Amino acid sequence: MPLTTVARGRVYDWSHSVGRGAASGTGFNYPQTMCLGKGGVVYVANRGNENNFGMRANKVRIGAPGEEELLGEFFKWGTADGRSTWPFGVAVDSQENVYLSDEWQNTISVFDSSGNFLRKWGKTGSGDGELLRPAGLVCEKNGNVIVVDSGNNRLQVFSPDGKFLAKCGKGGTGDGEFNQPWGITLDNDGNIWVADWKNHRVQKLSPQGKFLMKIGEYGALPAPQDAYGVTYLGPYVSTSGTPGYVKAGLLNHPTDVAVDTDGDIYVADWGNHRVCVFDSEGNPIANLIGDAQVMSKWGQQSIDANPDMMKARRRAKSLEPEWRFCFPTAVDFDPETDRIIVAESQRNRLQIYRKVRDYVDFQANL
Repeated sequence: MPLTTVARGRVYDWSHSVGRGAASGTGFNYPQTMCLGKGGVVYVANRGNENNFGMRANKVRIGAPGEEELLGEFFKWGTADGRSTWPFGVAVDSQENVYLSDEWQNTISVFDSSGNFLRKWGKTGSGDGELLRPAGLVCEKNGNVIVVDSGNNRLQVFSPDGKFLAKCGKGGTGDGEFNQPWGITLDNDGNIWVADWKNHRVQKLSPQGKFLMKIGEYGALPAPQDAYGVTYLGPYVSTSGTPGYVKAGLLNHPTDVAVDTDGDIYVADWGNHRVCVFDSEGNPIANLIGDAQVMSKWGQQSIDANPDMMKARRRAKSLEPEWRFCFPTAVDFDPETDRIIVAESQRNRLQIYRKVRDYVDFQANL
């Protein structure tokens, strides 16, 4: 499989991967969401589990290939202020304050950029300002925080200190209604994009919460071993060699959404193990399925330190399944570098692509 994806005037050049499985330190543990800070910094919310208590937020500088650096960890397991049970959403405001949701405690905790605890707000319930399994978060330019109140099938808007300001949405399948929504982002115009997880779609709302458009419908791709052969607009060849076709625009429990500076839309199609790319009108452009043929720096360190692991990898018939996405949970776009960053829950890593803007020059240099 090539490391470069070319589709409809766009080029997506695979760059590198970052991470490995780790309950602490240089790695991730079931990452759920992420957000971009300044200077190539990424904050990642790790769900962890009850066996390794790897719940935490990572602050990582991703840099160029091989330059990843762990800058800090906070929001670790516990019930005291600044601690977490089930971390979920993460967002950063213009002052580089970090907001994190706890799906179990139904709270939002706030930290400075160094991970020092500042304050916490939220309580369990369905009333105004109350939360039930809060998921994704995003900060508006005015400093207000939009919370995906997943258990209540709505969005709520809070001031930075937790004062309830507004809400929109309710449970259902109609326009502007949700069924366990997950990830959220804002585009350059302040429009709100929500991954409507159990409705298998993405919805676009105005800054005031008015429904504008939706993308996607339910569709599961073939079994995982076939899904690795999915090409960029849906056709695939099964392992038996029989050609088949998959309708473009299908989604299976989408978990996150990002919008780049050109208006292209990236959807983490969790159940189909891919990231779907759409243009600003919602027309399918391409699918990214993971191209991590080169091990991450931290992953290679694990292998180099463990001869048995190295031997086991040599015995594998093919390492291709490892290259591909496995339950991608989060996607973001870095406008400073034109990079698409994808977090994989089961692989405990980030895969990074670069959107090449000058398509003609890129082709001429091949």
